[in-house]
Amino acid sequence: MKKIKVFAPASVTNVGSGFDVMGFAIEKPGDEIVLKLTDKPGVTITKITGDNGKLSKDPYKNTAGLSLISLVEHLDYKKGIEIELHKKMALGSGLGSSAASAVASVFAFNELMGKPLKKKELIRFALEGEKLTCGGTPHADNVSACLMGGFVVVRSLSPIDVINIEYPKNLYCTIIHPHLEIITANTRKILRKNILLSDAVKQWGNVAGLVAGLASSNYDLIGNSLQDFIVEPIRSILIPNYYEIKNEALKAGAIGCSISGSGPSIFAFSKSLETAGKVGKAMKKNLSEIGIGNDLYISKINKNGPKVISKN
Repeated sequence: MKKIKVFAPASVTNVGSGFDVMGFAIEKPGDEIVLKLTDKPGVTITKITGDNGKLSKDPYKNTAGLSLISLVEHLDYKKGIEIELHKKMALGSGLGSSAASAVASVFAFNELMGKPLKKKELIRFALEGEKLTCGGTPHADNVSACLMGGFVVVRSLSPIDVINIEYPKNLYCTIIHPHLEIITANTRKILRKNILLSDAVKQWGNVAGLVAGLASSNYDLIGNSLQDFIVEPIRSILIPNYYEIKNEALKAGAIGCSISGSGPSIFAFSKSLETAGKVGKAMKKNLSEIGIGNDLYISKINKNGPKVISKN
């Protein structure tokens, strides 16, 4: 096997109260990557589509390239690899675009090499690429959710400790992506450096409540635990009509609603596909009324993460 094409999904992270420590994969959108083994040493990016010319083909300045280089060095692979990256999701969407590219490259190469590493062991290599987009401070929620699939909790970065947790199998997620680009590194700069202990205690309670609610399929507890006292009040300023959209989602039947990652995407949980559709219509209507284009996605939680499309 010398060539492989894989898909890596988008992910929703923070999930309300779980800043940098919680996330889950969704069914679509996502990125596709093609890796081809060659005799010429080194990692080369030969083609990028869907990025409007914004991404570098220098592998050291590209999340897919840098992640792959770190894995190649670890496995002491001496030959060459060519990368084609096909962006199937918007940059700066708050849906883990950079993480999907990083995960796709390391997952694909691991498959080509006969799976010498487990999925969880690939996280640290994907994180090398993520450092390019988050201002040098790695956060593993997007790459972990994308790579491992399902719902994840990042307990620690040193050492890396990521846990898949249980969740209701009929939990539906509605995601609205306003056509705005928000750079993760910039949104991290505006966050408060100090927080009140009382806010921290409330936040910790909600993180614990969210895990307990997911594990026990307690939808009321899940909804109540999505409250974010620390990050949402700051990042919501960058999203037009955010609180109006959130209120419309809740009125349409969502059990909870919050910002996906750094934004501008907004997600809402529902107990059925029908309700998730109604929530999406309400969110879309609000954005359309203020003249902001948008994309709507409705998904169950993607339990598998990346997948092989073809190989030869």
